[in-house]
Amino acid sequence: MPSITKVVLFTDTDGRAWFREETVPLDQGKPEAALSALMPSGGFQLRQSPVGFRSTFHCTTDPQWVFILQGQMEISLQDGSARIFKAGEHFYSADVLPPGQSFDAKVHGHWSRQVGPDPLVTLFVRG
Repeated sequence: MPSITKVVLFTDTDGRAWFREETVPLDQGKPEAALSALMPSGGFQLRQSPVGFRSTFHCTTDPQWVFILQGQMEISLQDGSARIFKAGEHFYSADVLPPGQSFDAKVHGHWSRQVGPDPLVTLFVRG
């Protein structure tokens, strides 16, 4: 059965953000146009970030898919690990602040930045 790899940015029980990969089966549709099951969404936003953009550490407020439409986006975690997502790639951002905790920029979240010569254009689809 065909599938897509879903990269997930999530908050673990230690309150820190990590990456993991999950398989999304494409078990709907037809062999020539395999589809995943229909997933709920809560709206979408487009964003353009200029060359040189870099955020501070933050958590995702609402879990959302992030699709890179143009340019490259680097996501860096508290442990110093990072991944770069290029145009045509995606990830699911679900590193929300754990319930009852106050945000601590030395523990929680991730930061993102635009990488390369082109502005970053992203599509955020709320999960």
